[in-house]
Amino acid sequence: MPQTLICHCGAVELRVTLSDGLNTARRCDCSFCRRRGAIAASVNMGDLEIIRGAENLTLYQFNTNTAQHYFCKTCGNYTHHKRRSNPNEYGVNVGALVGVNPADLVDVPWDDGVNHPSDRKPAT
Repeated sequence: MPQTLICHCGAVELRVTLSDGLNTARRCDCSFCRRRGAIAASVNMGDLEIIRGAENLTLYQFNTNTAQHYFCKTCGNYTHHKRRSNPNEYGVNVGALVGVNPADLVDVPWDDGVNHPSDRKPAT
């Protein structure tokens, strides 16, 4: 069932269908996510629609420039990102989902973003 995601100021609104509900909720300890602190949940590429505010989104990339992190230009709220580990999925900010309180989620797992598989050199 589709859910609505709205940034803090309301300028950006997304409609998303979570691939496995909040069962995909996770945190990441990479240098960027650790500072951002948001819980993300997975959305298949075709299951995210920008309803309002596409022109108000800004993009941030770093390191390999593979992941694409989107933020509202007005309030700075992280809305979603195209995942580096699976470019066919987005991660969406669980805290921006209407009606969801991330404090209600228990035992959210952590991904090891510090040792991301894409950063490992192949064995020779």
